[in-house]
Amino acid sequence: MGSEKPSPRWAAFTRDTNETKIQLALNLDGGTFPEHTDPRLLTAVTEGHASQSSKSQTISVNTGIGFLDHMLHALAKHAGWSLALACKGDLHIDDHHTAEDVCIALGYAFANALGSASGLARFGSAYAPLDEALSRAVIDLSNRPYSVVELGLKREKIGDLSTEMIPHCLQSFAQGARVTLHVDCLRGQNDHHRAESAFKALAVAIKQATTRIPGKEGEVPSTKGTLSV
Repeated sequence: MGSEKPSPRWAAFTRDTNETKIQLALNLDGGTFPEHTDPRLLTAVTEGHASQSSKSQTISVNTGIGFLDHMLHALAKHAGWSLALACKGDLHIDDHHTAEDVCIALGYAFANALGSASGLARFGSAYAPLDEALSRAVIDLSNRPYSVVELGLKREKIGDLSTEMIPHCLQSFAQGARVTLHVDCLRGQNDHHRAESAFKALAVAIKQATTRIPGKEGEVPSTKGTLSV
């Protein structure tokens, strides 16, 4: 008797406030999106600079902030996700609400797509270089939202994204995803490289932590026997 096919690890939803209007679909294992994905996302999936489609992944990110799109594209690509995300935010004010809300929403989608951590590796860690820059990321699917992010960025902005928002984006993701997250840029002179290496390191760490462990199906990776609060 063959083993059962694992359930899809995906989520799709909209999040509308007075500050941002977000449509999002996520599949942690790549491939297709849920049937209830907002049709506006699917019609725009091949548009924009942060779009990519292959036999294993579909990625389309359009937040109105080019560098944020670039970082989330890198995160999805190297984590192995399919991700469609669109946001219309109050950029006439500044980038804060858009960047924060997008990353909270992405974290929330991640938590909903993941469901239980039973049978998963739970912990992940990775280093990622980008030329002279090197970053380290460590994640725990702990259900205890906490983050320490030290990127050492010096510029005021990278493109249209305030550098102060880059660590805040990672912290917002950790909050929405209910994970413990430590991300450090260990060296590098170029702030673009420092930030991008951090997102890539996080992507690889996430991929490791969310890996299903053969023979551990249904087992909670905790000495307490639970990862609930």
